[in-house]
Amino acid sequence: MEDFLQKDITIPVDNIRLQATLTLPAKAVGIVIFSHGSGSSRLSPRNRFVATILNEHHIATLLADLLTPQEDAVYANRFNIELLTERLIAITRWISQRDFGQAIPVGYFGASTGAASALKASVQCGNIVSAVVSRGGRPDLAASSLPHVKTPTLLIVGSLDDAVLALNRQALDRIPCEKQMTIVEGATHLFEESGKLEEVARLANEWFLHHLRQPVTANESFNH
Repeated sequence: MEDFLQKDITIPVDNIRLQATLTLPAKAVGIVIFSHGSGSSRLSPRNRFVATILNEHHIATLLADLLTPQEDAVYANRFNIELLTERLIAITRWISQRDFGQAIPVGYFGASTGAASALKASVQCGNIVSAVVSRGGRPDLAASSLPHVKTPTLLIVGSLDDAVLALNRQALDRIPCEKQMTIVEGATHLFEESGKLEEVARLANEWFLHHLRQPVTANESFNH
């Protein structure tokens, strides 16, 4: 793997601090912020796997908790799409104000319910966010925002994830910008079947590489 820098950071949002892991490869072509599904976190093994594949292709990643441990202990917060969207927007703006964030485009990778907050945040951060990828997402939870999405969006769904597949088909019709839905044959909601998560990572990587460009050097970025 190419040289990269990885560090655990805290991101201030209002009166709280959110934990995150930032990985910045040398000559990064963009940075992808992950919006996790309900009950998940920056430690999600599935999202970390996808992040590793992106890193290998010169895409920086930020895996951040959108809730503090105390907030996450309140079950309803995990499905509070408005709150999660606000946190994602705040993190996005924080990244865009860092030296490395100003130099490279930003993308979102949303999983399950996290896809809803990614789509909603992309409407508010359209001048910052260049691409959105959803894995087994619930775009229906962002229904009111879908007609306003202007960011190129890829919806990845497992062929055996029947209910979510139907919801994604309906959402795809409502998104007016560049969009695509790719069905991974033989995959269920969590893409746990052999080789299916690798397929998700490949599809996401291709989508981001197509939309995220403009190199920056990792060592220069972290010196600021």
